[in-house]
Amino acid sequence: MGPSATVDFMHKIVEFTQANSDQQHIPLLVASMPDIPDRSHCLLRGGLSPLPALLSRLKLLEDAGSTCIVIPCNTAHFWFEQLQAATSAQMLNLIDAVAACALEKRLSKVGLLSTDATIATRLYQTALEKRGIECIVPPDDLQKAMMEGIYLYKSGHLQEAQSLFKEPYLYLQRRQVEAIILGCTEIPLILSHEIAKQPHLFLDSNEVLARAVIRWYEQQSNC
Repeated sequence: MGPSATVDFMHKIVEFTQANSDQQHIPLLVASMPDIPDRSHCLLRGGLSPLPALLSRLKLLEDAGSTCIVIPCNTAHFWFEQLQAATSAQMLNLIDAVAACALEKRLSKVGLLSTDATIATRLYQTALEKRGIECIVPPDDLQKAMMEGIYLYKSGHLQEAQSLFKEPYLYLQRRQVEAIILGCTEIPLILSHEIAKQPHLFLDSNEVLARAVIRWYEQQSNC
């Protein structure tokens, strides 16, 4: 839904696919739909529900021939079960994929940088706690600053966004988390320099989803 996050997701699929030619890459049908109503405004402020638009775009992809559908937007997974029930295509759940990745890495305590709505609806906290993993989130003042940073990034102000993410990021480090989940698909773009310096410290939700898509495609190809 965020156009930059969509491009980043596509780039990561291409980057992580083991291919020696165009023909060995994964065929993709991409619906970049930034006009879908704001998910956080709906969940926290009673704004317009994005569900009708999500269902419409889901049908668009299914009618175009998609057999597996993913959503590179964390907050939109609040409606995941309703979307999966509305399509015969398989859907991969981003939240579950990240939580499973944390479990695979044998993490016991992680931090979470995400939107207000993703945190308020406990999408990650619930998925992680089911797997015995403690989830630490920033306090309200730092969460507010980070949310402002996300919207600044969306409006083209990268440096201002980066400055607002500094304290939330450092707060989680001080809490001695083993990894930090980047639970909004814009955040890896905002923190790209930090990720480059300490890639082991982060679980990038866009990267985890891209790798899940690649695994799904390879499994289908081998059937």
